[in-house]
Amino acid sequence: MRRPVILLALILLVLLAALAATGLLVRPPPLRAHSSTGQFDAVRAKERLAYILGDQRPHPADTEGSDVVRARLVAQLQQLGLNPLVRDQFACNELYKQRGVSCARVRNIIVILGPPGGKAVLLNAHYDSTPVGPGAADDGIGVATLLDIAEILKDRPLKRPVILLFNEGEELGLVGARAFLADPLNRDVDSLINLEARGVRGPVNMFETSRPNGGPMDAFAGAVKNPVANSLSTDVYRLLPNYTDVNSFAERGWLTLNLAPIGNETRYHSPGDDIAALDPATLQHMGDQTLALTKALASAAPAATSGDRIFMDIAGRALITLPLLAAAVLLVGLLIAFAVLSLQRGGVFRAALAIAGTMIGATILSWLLLALVGAMRHGMFWRAHPIWTHLAVYAATILAAVTLLNAIGGGLDRTRLRAAFWFIFLIIGGAIGLIAPGGIIFFIFPPLLIVGAMLAARWWQPAERVGSAVAILVLYITWGAMLGLLEELLNGGPIWIFAPLGSLLIIPVLIEAMPAIRAAGPSGAVLVPGALTLIAVAASVAAPAYSADRQQRFVIQHATDVSHGKSWWSVLNDGAPLPNGFAGSWKRGELPFSDRPRWLTPAPADGASHAPDVVLLSQAQNGNQRELMLRLVANGNEHVDLIAPPDAKILAAGTDGFIRPIDQNEEGKYDISCFGRSCDGAIVQLTIGRLQPVAFTALGGRAGLAPSAAPLLAARPRFARPQYNRDESIAFRTRRL
Repeated sequence: MRRPVILLALILLVLLAALAATGLLVRPPPLRAHSSTGQFDAVRAKERLAYILGDQRPHPADTEGSDVVRARLVAQLQQLGLNPLVRDQFACNELYKQRGVSCARVRNIIVILGPPGGKAVLLNAHYDSTPVGPGAADDGIGVATLLDIAEILKDRPLKRPVILLFNEGEELGLVGARAFLADPLNRDVDSLINLEARGVRGPVNMFETSRPNGGPMDAFAGAVKNPVANSLSTDVYRLLPNYTDVNSFAERGWLTLNLAPIGNETRYHSPGDDIAALDPATLQHMGDQTLALTKALASAAPAATSGDRIFMDIAGRALITLPLLAAAVLLVGLLIAFAVLSLQRGGVFRAALAIAGTMIGATILSWLLLALVGAMRHGMFWRAHPIWTHLAVYAATILAAVTLLNAIGGGLDRTRLRAAFWFIFLIIGGAIGLIAPGGIIFFIFPPLLIVGAMLAARWWQPAERVGSAVAILVLYITWGAMLGLLEELLNGGPIWIFAPLGSLLIIPVLIEAMPAIRAAGPSGAVLVPGALTLIAVAASVAAPAYSADRQQRFVIQHATDVSHGKSWWSVLNDGAPLPNGFAGSWKRGELPFSDRPRWLTPAPADGASHAPDVVLLSQAQNGNQRELMLRLVANGNEHVDLIAPPDAKILAAGTDGFIRPIDQNEEGKYDISCFGRSCDGAIVQLTIGRLQPVAFTALGGRAGLAPSAAPLLAARPRFARPQYNRDESIAFRTRRL
């Protein structure tokens, strides 16, 4: 009994090690020791970026920090012998996937390479940062990439123009992109390469294309040597609330490719997004891909290719593409084939019950274990060392799988379990395909290999076992790489989702290991994965929740309700209890202007905080609509927001030349915002689809806190920093318009 148990333990340890190593499948190529002439030079590009960012203060649009960065960026372009154009516009843009409009004064920087006429390739990156951090990756990586490409291509004979757009105001609501769409140069564009970032390391993913994607995928597949891209990611991205400049540019119908790294999101939109954290290998991967795509698109007009492709990379070394229709037909054919095979072999219902039960049971068990750990350790306890929590979920999935395969499928041999698994695998692929058709690509090749092996076994008996091993290896290289990307993308949770996702890799391995599982006996088969689960859970409990690299989100704000004479201290974090140094009656709650849960306690008034105001200049009625002309009064605030209740029915808002519609299909409050020095005195127009007055919250904020915040700042945990929001003094009042 001891030897089978040891063998099973070794098999499961190897399986867990393989699951822990999925991130290795999606690493960028190593940094070159030397870049030859004409190659992208990441070291040179990062040095330029370090100069441009200087002291690495935040530099959101229309601030002194942005002025400094812009001046250095223009100087770098001039040193390359280029003649940058600086467009100065006060623009507004709709907030995508939400109800609102954002305005700011932006200065886009434009450089034109190549011939003076003809349709052009647009390379876009934004040089503004969020108000929270220096933005070395977001989007310094794009700025550095465009600068190095400018040096490489500036003296080369290009067949088509290349426009480099360093836009300002992306972080405020894609304002710079909207401003460029009012620039005459936008009429010359037919292709777009957009550079973004959601992390500071890891491979650069091509995560979005124009639709249909046949044209951009032909360009990408033909140009990029180390692709990291899959059509499941591009489809899922469309379902998420995220957006980039591509959302504004999409109305032009340009051929589009969107690139970004996502490694270590804990530094994204925080002071941790600094030069030191930006991996030069990631910068090199961005530069190599962008340069190759630019050369390809600048050499000839994009081909008029119709239809959609599905695609996936193979460990960042090759790209497989298939027409969507052909892939769907192939998936249906494989589904029918495995349905027939499963019925012929018998036991399909018991096998299907064991396999489906494993996926459901593993998900429930993982959720319960994480809830138990979460009851002991509040907040994102996995943030610093997510590998242990992922391994706990995978070990729990193995435990559920071994238990149910033994209990329900115990009388079935591997051939029956094997056929049933791939049948269910294809059903899952079809279900995913109904929501995200690009996901079909992951569900074709492993079943295709195994069905071929099953047929070959008629002439060579070991063929099915060999084919099964090869199919699992292909599944690991493809779906395992997807897991590696998702572990980065979903680092904020939900972590239990990796139970059903990981089970697609775990179950076929355990089916092949059934002889070892049965040899270990009923108790040994449960004891081994149970012990591994307990060890992984214990490690996730013991591991530090936060580290110097992966810090806790912790935002301290002071909020004043001028209309009612109330003030609060506010802490936005991951829900973890506050440190002992935070004296007062802290409770979880919401502020009047926001639905976001936070820690709150009464605070002394801040005499330096003054709420912004709004002056009604004119009002005109047109049927059931009202047109309001307003002047913003900043009162010393760096941004001004007019927040209206969900029933306000604000149809459009903006400033002259940039009146933007507001999507009424979205839900929630309305937010008309303006950021920067130029907001004070700015004239804003609103179109309201109701005649009754609307109670607006006029809210403003400025960086920093009053001296009374010193004890709170001192008590902030060692490994904690602001993220997504800055430490800020906020003041607001109510105005009926």
